[in-house]
Order: sequence, then structure tokens, then C-alpha cells
Amino acid sequence: MALAWAFGGILLGAGVLLFVAAHWDELSPAERFALVLGMVALSHVGGALLASRIAPLATVLHAVGTLALGAGIFLAGQIFNLEEHWPGGILLWALGALIAWAVLGDWAQATLLALLTPTWLHGEWIVATEYYRGHDLILASGLTLLSVVYFSARTKQADSPVRRALMWLGGLALIPCTFWLSLQREHWWSWQPGADIPANLQLVGWVMAIGLPLAAGNALRGRITWQPFAVAAWVALLGSTTRVHGFKNAFAQAWGELGSYLLCGLFSMALVWWGLQEARRERINMGIAGFGLTVLCFYFATVMDKLGRSLSLMGLGLLFLGLGFGLRRARTQLLARLEATERQAQP
Repeated sequence: MALAWAFGGILLGAGVLLFVAAHWDELSPAERFALVLGMVALSHVGGALLASRIAPLATVLHAVGTLALGAGIFLAGQIFNLEEHWPGGILLWALGALIAWAVLGDWAQATLLALLTPTWLHGEWIVATEYYRGHDLILASGLTLLSVVYFSARTKQADSPVRRALMWLGGLALIPCTFWLSLQREHWWSWQPGADIPANLQLVGWVMAIGLPLAAGNALRGRITWQPFAVAAWVALLGSTTRVHGFKNAFAQAWGELGSYLLCGLFSMALVWWGLQEARRERINMGIAGFGLTVLCFYFATVMDKLGRSLSLMGLGLLFLGLGFGLRRARTQLLARLEATERQAQP
């Protein structure tokens, strides 16, 4: 039922946006603005009326209203020819989600706030560094660390709908962000025109990229713990593998080519251990999936091109079979161990 309501809300918002897009040229600026404003008002009014009767549906309608708020903000900027600084619009949108969360206190508004806040900071960084090269490394590092913080929001001691939503956000973003960070090879962007980012701007970027996720991670745990700092160190090491290309030192070259696979494999195993320590199945599953992806990427990037076509395909087939068997067996054993630990902990 909740899934149906969620999809219904998404389809409702998408339908309105599609209607506006299809009739954009036919609508006057006043009609466009009235349509979006009416959707914001009707969604929130409908949510308020249904709050005491069908709370999940009210949550969906309030979320649709907050989503429509973003469309209204950018539409107002276009109609009234406001100053072109698009991150400012996302900031206003995030403030709207913050106010809605403060008033409603539901998980949907918290999820939108958790999405919009880093999006706003992302946009400000892009605008600030648009004439410099190499800014993606700081972005990728910050988003990778934030995705791990979100993914680890659920703990043995604390769980809630907001934390579950954050866990899903982090889980969906963790692997793409890790790939993005791992592929920030210096020779991809060193040829681009433009100067390097000034030192003071780099300092601000790194403080925001590392400091804000660390603060969020410790806030979610209610105290200062070592796990977010360990993840930050891993992110910094993974980022260091992208900056050594062109060095003549043999160790630096090996680190640049193989360090990312080693670090991703170690982090996958650490994620499994972390899941066992805090009784979180999703971390065990993610760690096993991450380890399998690391092995596959290493094979494609390092081994496959050194073999002939037939040998590489046979090797790939054997690798898939071996990984499938080994990872399934490891997952079964780890989950059984976790279930045994949970049974022992029950009174």
C-alpha cells in the first residue's frame, strides 16, 4: 500500500510537469505560475485534511507539494527575470523543505532536505570553480563520504523512518559515487584549459566536503565516534590514487593503477565487518556486492586486455561462476552468524 501511494505521488508530480511541458508555449506566464502555485497549495491542503485519516497518503501529498515548490521557485525566476544564480533557487527550495520538515516532522520532507542541501552546495561549488580545472575530485570525495554517512544512518541503538530513508539514499548513491571518485584520473582533465583551483578555495572546498559529512555522521550517532573519521581517511586515500599519474616513481605508478582496487576491496570487507558489529544486513549485502564489483573491475581493467579473446571470455565466465558461488556462500554464512548473534542477544 505504501509503495502504491509513493508511486502515485511520483506519477502525479510527473504528470503535472509533463502537462506543463507539453503546453508550455500555449500558457501565459500568469497561467504557468498559477498552475504551479495551485499545485503547491492543493497538495499541502490535501495533505493537511488527510493527516488524521490516512497519514501515509498525507505524507505523499505534502512531498508532492514540496517538489512543486521547486518548480515554482525556478518558474518565478524565469518569469520575473531574476538574477541568474541557479544554486540560490535550490537553496530556497531546501529552506522550504526545512520549514516543512520542522512543521510536519515526516520522513519525506527530511529525505528531500537531505537531497537538496548537498545539491545546493554542489551547485555553489560548480559556480565558484567553473573557470578552474580539477574541481570534480573534491565533489566526488564529499559525495562519496556523505553517501557512506547516509548509508550507515541506521544503527542497533537508533532507527526511524528518516534513518531508513537516509539508508536507501546512501545505498543507491554509494557505488556510483565510489566509481566517480575512483575514475578521477589526473590525465583525464590535465589537458583542459584553465588554471588550477586557488589554494584558499581548495581549502574551503575540502573543509566543506569532509567536515560537513563528518559532522552529519557524528550527529546521527549522537556522539563522536571513530567510524566516520575512518571512512573519511579511506575517501582521502582513494582520492590520492587519482593524482599520481605522471610521476616517475614506480611505487606512485603502482598505487595509481592498483590502489583503488585494493582500497575498494578493503572497504568492502570493512563494511561487512561493520554490518556484523552493528547487526545491519544491508551493510553486509553492500560489502559483498562491492567486493564482487571490485574483482570484476580489476579483471576488466587489468587482466582481460592481456589475454586473447577466447581466453578472456572463458576467464570472465569462470570469474562470474566463482564469484557467484563464493559470494553467495559467504553471504549465507555471514547472515547465519548474524542471526545467531541476534538470538543470543534476545532475553
